[in-house]
Amino acid sequence: MTSNIRSAPQSSHTRDGDGPSSQLIATGAPPMMRTRLARQPAQGLIGLLLLVIPVAVVLAFAVDGAQGSTIVLGPLAVFALAPTAMIAFWWENWPGTRLRTGWSGWADTLLIAAIAVALTIAGQLLVGHVDLRGIFTANPGPGHSPVFPITLPLAGAAFVAIMQLTFVCERWPLQRLGSTVGGLLALVAASVVALVLFLALVGFHPRPGSGLRGQSGPLAPAELGALLVLTGLWQVWFYIAWNGWPFTRLPNGAVRLLTGNVVVVGAGITTYVLARSAGLTAVNVIALAGSFIAGALLLGLLFDGWLPGSPKPSSSRAITIVVDLVLATILYAAVDTYADHLHWTIAHPIEWVAHVMLNAIAFSVILHVAIGQRWPFRRKEGDGAAQS
Repeated sequence: MTSNIRSAPQSSHTRDGDGPSSQLIATGAPPMMRTRLARQPAQGLIGLLLLVIPVAVVLAFAVDGAQGSTIVLGPLAVFALAPTAMIAFWWENWPGTRLRTGWSGWADTLLIAAIAVALTIAGQLLVGHVDLRGIFTANPGPGHSPVFPITLPLAGAAFVAIMQLTFVCERWPLQRLGSTVGGLLALVAASVVALVLFLALVGFHPRPGSGLRGQSGPLAPAELGALLVLTGLWQVWFYIAWNGWPFTRLPNGAVRLLTGNVVVVGAGITTYVLARSAGLTAVNVIALAGSFIAGALLLGLLFDGWLPGSPKPSSSRAITIVVDLVLATILYAAVDTYADHLHWTIAHPIEWVAHVMLNAIAFSVILHVAIGQRWPFRRKEGDGAAQS
């Protein structure tokens, strides 16, 4: 997928060709891309129909329907994103790679789930008090400490920060510490950044008896969430849809890293200001940007950026964005229309749309490709050597 992004150091825990660096932080050899694309779009369609869609449906409806899933699974899924990035992009699926093929993805998924629960509890403690009912119940009642939606920007900030450090900063300066230590420190650093942003920027006044503590800040939780999702959109645009272009054309490392960070963060802020000036609510911005992210991950990750006719790179970038926008429009229109026909008492339909895009669809794709390594539809024997 990200054929132009420089490969990260290989982890000593990873067998040759097993780690997601061969799929996600790619080495960029044209033969590798030809080998991978030769299996598309069949491989992507199989994964989409037999794994991505079923998992997305579970995440969208499993806990007492759409509303309960949004409130309960939404925060857990967002808190799972940062550790997913650490295990996929830094640890290269360790410790799951210590197990035999087929068990690796399951083991890593369980580890991610455990870390996600721990991080959700930590986030809950920050805004209220530890209360498992507030995490695992859609309507916990008075006196309990809910995590939806107040902790979502905290969890989202950690994911955006670790993605910025991994792709835009090219792991600098933590790459010198090795994959395991560097990845753990990347997660810690991303969590610290998220905590600082949350405490400095988020303000909210909880209802009496809600079990939450009030906080002063210039942005509502959804507003910071919208700003973060738009930053994530530009990360996906440049570093997944466009394989790191145009920054990969800059030979000087310091200039490349500085330019990438300024452009991605600046584009996120600018897009947020324009969207809000156009009258879009923060939650609408999250849902719309999430639709683009979902579409870009479907095309760029699940289908390896496959386009019919193998257009030239100069043409494929424009075509890719058009396809992503078309996919985003279709996804948003379909899910939003369905949401309007459901019954809502606590959450809002647009919040479920955002949950479906970012947590059900996008997260399912990441789990299938980055963590599960397309199991059980993984690449054939010998392909790993071609990609390592």
